[in-house]
Amino acid sequence: MSGHSKWATTKHKKAVIDAKRGKSFAKLIKNIEVAARTGGGDPAGNPTLYDAIQKAKKNSVPNDNIDRAVKRGAGLEAGGADWQTIMYEGYGPNGVAMLIECLTDNRNRAATEVRTALTRNGGSLADAGSVNYLFSRKGIVIVPKSGLTEDDLLLAVLDAGAEDVNDLGDTFEVVSEPTDLVAVRTALQEAGIDYDSAESSLIPSMQIELDEDGARKLSKLIDVLDDCDDVQNVYDNSSVSDEIMAAID
Repeated sequence: MSGHSKWATTKHKKAVIDAKRGKSFAKLIKNIEVAARTGGGDPAGNPTLYDAIQKAKKNSVPNDNIDRAVKRGAGLEAGGADWQTIMYEGYGPNGVAMLIECLTDNRNRAATEVRTALTRNGGSLADAGSVNYLFSRKGIVIVPKSGLTEDDLLLAVLDAGAEDVNDLGDTFEVVSEPTDLVAVRTALQEAGIDYDSAESSLIPSMQIELDEDGARKLSKLIDVLDDCDDVQNVYDNSSVSDEIMAAID
């Protein structure tokens, strides 16, 4: 399994627990608002909005909150913020490359939060362009196993454009080009296969192997960044063995 997959699995499990917190709800709501503002308030004609709504529902965000977020984003209800997406580049412990994606209505606050989190936890901001070339955007669908075999999953998604299926332990990760994400998600639905999330993500082209100390330091940094109100996603190019990952868990 790749470092991306292991960290993604840990973050996914953490997200299930953290979804009970208002801060996690707020991040999911932001995604819905932005998707509705960008592509319209009809999920049937806006795949990004559809996936944002599904992810929010999977994380137990109340339907009323979701509906209001859609209306705010689509301009049908007052109160929507002017959210801006900003990608910060940085380095974590052991020189791990990091991309920190923010969704904010205050660029100065977001920059301060990210810089402070990095510098206080063994990292630093990087110059624009020094990190992002190490990552490529992919479509990622997380599918719970629930008795599902890898062959069953491959049969359902290969013709839809899936490039790879990774075994993450309790779940499978289906990787595709971003343009094939909707087709892969639709293929799963048509096959009657449930999925936890479908979204665009950033995958590293090369990885840095971490020992237990480095992995713990990076895990702490990621937790601090995740706790920032303006931070939506954190991507890195670390690679961690199963044994070290188990020790951290």
